[in-house]
Amino acid sequence: MGTETLAARLRTVNGWVVDIGLALLVQVAVSIPFVVDRPDGLRPATWADYAMTSLGVLPLVWRRRAPVAVTLAVLAAQAAYKLTLDGPGQPLPYAGLVALYTVAALSSARRRIGIAALVAALILPSVALNTQDAKELMFSFFVFGAAYALGRLTHTRQAYTAAVEDRAAQLERANRIEAEQATARERARIAREMHDILSHAVSIMIVQAEAGPLAVRAAPARAEAAFEAISETGRDAMVQLRRMLGVLREEAAPDSPAAPREPQPGIAALPALAERVSLGGPPVAYEVTGTPSPLPPDTEATVYRIVQEALTNTVKHAAARTVSVRLAYTGRELTLTVLDDGRGPGAAPGPGTGHGLIGVHERAAAHGGRAWAGPGPGGRGFEVGAVIPLDGLARPAPNGGSVGSSAEVGA
Repeated sequence: MGTETLAARLRTVNGWVVDIGLALLVQVAVSIPFVVDRPDGLRPATWADYAMTSLGVLPLVWRRRAPVAVTLAVLAAQAAYKLTLDGPGQPLPYAGLVALYTVAALSSARRRIGIAALVAALILPSVALNTQDAKELMFSFFVFGAAYALGRLTHTRQAYTAAVEDRAAQLERANRIEAEQATARERARIAREMHDILSHAVSIMIVQAEAGPLAVRAAPARAEAAFEAISETGRDAMVQLRRMLGVLREEAAPDSPAAPREPQPGIAALPALAERVSLGGPPVAYEVTGTPSPLPPDTEATVYRIVQEALTNTVKHAAARTVSVRLAYTGRELTLTVLDDGRGPGAAPGPGTGHGLIGVHERAAAHGGRAWAGPGPGGRGFEVGAVIPLDGLARPAPNGGSVGSSAEVGA
């Protein structure tokens, strides 16, 4: 852990500072023979000897900027020191080892192999001019080979670290993009939910409110039912909105009431939806054919929202006398249609955003299905429909029976 921390800190230090510090460290090492007494019979070390030794260390300051040139300069300075001066010898060729390590770590294959071959060729005459001992020859090959191997290991580690960091950066970018896409999808989903809840509730309430004053004079009982429908629709919208806002709230205050934890409305809530629409709008006939299969909650919520949006459009624009909602189970898919006998497409007055029908298509596509909207059979009325695949989602109903029920909810 300590080594990794030190390496991480060194990577953040300016390269010049590191190279100057390393050169000073090598300078200290090569200065040791000059501060100890030389054996008897050898002349004392001079400042010229020390200057030539320092000249072989100075290039290390530029070792990472020009590793090959620095290595050649170091080797030349050491050869000149050996051939021209009889100064103190060094236990190890420190500057040459550092230079060869740098070449092995930073240079291309052709350059580092060329420098390695040059160093190997210079070891033989260097040993011949010094002790002519086989042990020194083997030791020299060993230490220079170790410096070269350590440089290659450093190169491999740095390449691996760079690859890991690049991979981490790519994953971070991918995660950020995925999070942004998920946020966009969630915003679109929330927008659909808000549109469906508010548009349906407001449309029903407007229709009921407009019919109320007329019904008060002609049919007081119907007026009372209309006002009850307005109240019930408003309460239902508030419950759904409160549930949605409760989910969106990141942290609820400790003393704040908990948001309702009820599931979203599903297929079982469609008869009640049809009844609410019928109280202030056209009578809605609700029919189920085939063998109903239990569906996941999100699929049931999609079916409910599609029917809700279709009924909302009918109430707002169609001026229809009757509406039929039909769910047909065929074993492999569920087909739902909402058909009215109103004015059809293009005849409805008033502005519209078109977001509702877009949401119908998006909801169906999210479950691998498809949706459509257009004139009804024979060009009369308006039809909204969707097909939701059931393969892999649904199982046969427990009773295994075939259900075909029809009910009309009228005002």
